[in-house]
Amino acid sequence: MVELLSVAQAVDLVLGYAGHFGTEHVPLAEASGRILQQSVHAERDQPPYDRVMMDGVAYRYGAGAVLGCHGVQRAGIPARPLPDGATCLDVMTGAVLPEGADTVVPVERLIRDGKHVHFEAGYEPQKGQFVHLKGSDCEAGHELLNPGLRLNGPALAVLAGNGYPTVEVSKVPSIGIVATGDELVDVVTAVQSWEIRRSNEYALTGALASRGFTRLERSVVPDDLAETMLALEKQLARHEVLILSGGVSMGQFDHVPKALTKLGVERVFHKVAQRPGKPLWFGVGPEGQRVFGLPGNPVSATCCATRYVIPMLLAGQGVSRPETYSVKLDADAARVSTLTRYLPVRVLHDASGQAWATPYPMPTSGDFSFLAATDGFVELAPGDVAASAGSHAVFHGW
Repeated sequence: MVELLSVAQAVDLVLGYAGHFGTEHVPLAEASGRILQQSVHAERDQPPYDRVMMDGVAYRYGAGAVLGCHGVQRAGIPARPLPDGATCLDVMTGAVLPEGADTVVPVERLIRDGKHVHFEAGYEPQKGQFVHLKGSDCEAGHELLNPGLRLNGPALAVLAGNGYPTVEVSKVPSIGIVATGDELVDVVTAVQSWEIRRSNEYALTGALASRGFTRLERSVVPDDLAETMLALEKQLARHEVLILSGGVSMGQFDHVPKALTKLGVERVFHKVAQRPGKPLWFGVGPEGQRVFGLPGNPVSATCCATRYVIPMLLAGQGVSRPETYSVKLDADAARVSTLTRYLPVRVLHDASGQAWATPYPMPTSGDFSFLAATDGFVELAPGDVAASAGSHAVFHGW
């Protein structure tokens, strides 16, 4: 009997073939959610000038508690000079600190008397208060963003604020999603009692698109070797990654492994010591295409996509951080003696921020009606003793 690959071994093999999908330059306005592939440096000192932090007046510390106001320093104009003596200028938040001034007194602490202002009774300013000094955040040339970062709102602000109208990002690979099975019908087709609607392709599309993989093509092939080969040959010519659902087990009509072999796709592994998802198939095409054969049962397909396909795609884009974290089980959870178990869970956080996972087992890997009520699954190592409530487990989100 051939010993099955462990999950860790299978993941290492898949990631070993991740490679890199290449890079491209896109306009900043189109970069949201993309994976950064360049270093981003500060265009100049930040802040680029001594910046006023409060609405109020700017003055020279020690000039007195009654000041003559000589105008306004608003944002968006060069620094105005502050006259000598007991003087001040009205200032606005974000404005350049006037030349000669070193301290800002907020408007709430001032009493106005015509063109003069004085501090409220008992108020004693601190020298330099409410002034954001030039270069105190970072100096020109400082590295602000590193490759591998998914560009979110704050990252886009950094790019815009430092003069990057275009940005180098990872290319999004072209992905073909292929459903197999004579029993499958489309969502718009009348369904007979012996048929089921195709759902895996939509689950896979959603999981991929939510992570920025939007170059997707869905197709379906029947349980026929010749037609499977013809369809897969076309898909291999069109896509960098193929994700097949079904047809990878040991049944009489499971033609996918044989068809892929005939098409020159080299098998890396077939079957992993896991439940659900034991029949998982992975190989590499003649032009480097990464090919996944996922089991047809919906829970199996979704778990395998989350555990293997998505990490490989992210690694191929240069993502530097995993998308997993540790949770605590809030109830005992049975293990499988010789297989890693993927157990769907709901996750809630307590007042301290600790994530707790409530087991939500599906009746079988084909029963997915309530899978949407879960947030992902925990990975339980093989064993004969249940994972106890309060113990830690690795969580993988849908």
